[in-house]
Amino acid sequence: MNSSKKLISKYTLIIFVCTLLLTIEYSIIWNIMNDEDCVRRSELVHISKTIKTSNLPHLYIITPTYKRPEQIPELVRLSQTLLLVPKLTWLVIEDGYEKNEIIENILEKFGLKHEYLLAPMPEKYKSEPSKPKGVSNRNKGLEWIRNNTKSGVVYFADDDNTYDIELFMEIRKTQTVSMFPVGLVTELGLSSPIVENCTFKGFYDGWIGNRKFPVDMAGFAVSVEFLLSRPNASMPYLAGYEEDGFLKSLSPFEPKDAQFLASCCSKILVWHTRTLKNEPAKTTQLFNNTNIELLLKIIL
Repeated sequence: MNSSKKLISKYTLIIFVCTLLLTIEYSIIWNIMNDEDCVRRSELVHISKTIKTSNLPHLYIITPTYKRPEQIPELVRLSQTLLLVPKLTWLVIEDGYEKNEIIENILEKFGLKHEYLLAPMPEKYKSEPSKPKGVSNRNKGLEWIRNNTKSGVVYFADDDNTYDIELFMEIRKTQTVSMFPVGLVTELGLSSPIVENCTFKGFYDGWIGNRKFPVDMAGFAVSVEFLLSRPNASMPYLAGYEEDGFLKSLSPFEPKDAQFLASCCSKILVWHTRTLKNEPAKTTQLFNNTNIELLLKIIL
């Protein structure tokens, strides 16, 4: 009787072990199959994205910048926005005579396709009460585009603005010149074409002046093909009239001829935010050869 019980217990143990081994083996096979499915799905998603983006017009984002305490954080912020945007080349153009190693490291870190160029403001404009900031940078970007590409869309993206990534899909629709609203501009809080049933009626801006095109720098985009067909197009060294002068240089082109994007200018997809100006950090010799010395180099 005891031997019979022992035999039953032995067989029960064998069955339990075999069942356990089969369960483990099945689990391993199932996980492998799932992993393979995940890889396949990932590959399919990647292929799908590649197919979807391969037909998108290429974007050329021109960002003028200059040395100041806020420069690095603003470029980091814009870098992280542009990481979400496919098919672009970022032209970061410094108003200076030498490149900043910290900026070079940031551009390499985020892996965006980019060009880091230099375009110092001509000396004769530096003594003017109202300096035409960013003009040399933007003209350098336009020069690079003329020499390096034949198609796509150009957009001037200052490093202190805030961008909805929907904007970068919208401006790919640009065939000639497109226009759209910009928030937080002047005391009116808005700069935009005025449209009714998507038909141009005028401009809404806190400062119309004598400008034919009273728009913000962030409020328009230009197709590369259209730009190349206007070989003399450039931005003037005239503070307050940079946008107006550039758009006039695209003649023949009238305000009514623009494409009005962002649902016929009913959405705000870019805001003219401005970072609070900071005084340059005070230098000190007390912390040489420490981390403080390295950190101060970033914010000076």
